[in-house]
Amino acid sequence: MVGHTFLVGGGWDAAEVYEPFLRAAARAEGGLPRIGCVIVDEGDGQRQFERYAEALGKAGACEPVPLLVPLGGRFEPDGALDGVDGLLGCGGLTPAYQEAFAGCLDRLPRLLAERGVPYAGFSAGAAVAARRAVVGGWLLDGVPVCPEETGEDLAEIEVRAGLGLVPFAVDVHAAQWGTLARLVAAVGRGSVPYGVAVDENTLLEVAGEGARVAGRGRVHVVRPGGEAGVAVRSYAAGEAFDLG
Repeated sequence: MVGHTFLVGGGWDAAEVYEPFLRAAARAEGGLPRIGCVIVDEGDGQRQFERYAEALGKAGACEPVPLLVPLGGRFEPDGALDGVDGLLGCGGLTPAYQEAFAGCLDRLPRLLAERGVPYAGFSAGAAVAARRAVVGGWLLDGVPVCPEETGEDLAEIEVRAGLGLVPFAVDVHAAQWGTLARLVAAVGRGSVPYGVAVDENTLLEVAGEGARVAGRGRVHVVRPGGEAGVAVRSYAAGEAFDLG
């Protein structure tokens, strides 16, 4: 895992969830940290970038940099990371973000670690940070487990290879979209080892062998529960848990 990873469950009402990420990206010699914003461009990429730039600017002084990837294209990290102090994987269609990173699933984490660049993921960018990424779906063997509109253009729950920045699967917009049930289904069937579902306007900061919650909502940790199927525990701001 990269030394410092920040997972935001979506939402636009709490810019302060970016503050720990910006602190981690701060330059030792001073100056504004440059934050690369990876956005899968579905035709409105520049407008989406401006939205993230505004949110980051409310959290602290920084220089956001657009890293737009055309829909169906691949993110090339080698040159994109030059001069970047932090990398933000932005939101959108989660399968499209997984496809954008598919060509650098091993290379990008290695480059981040070598250069000491922290990663933050917002919504889709958080989901693909997992080693086994839940990219969408609303059905488990044809049975609905969450609202159809949260399926990310997929029917059956789908798990794909992710960046491996964190050892657990990630779902987002948990309380607002009802996606905790999707993660429960994925863990219950053994598709992922365990997972966290992050509410909107909520941050999970992962460093070393531990994780800490900040923001306005909760993080819900879903682990296999033996005969009970799964066990779910929710953590509020200021609470922490071990990754083991």
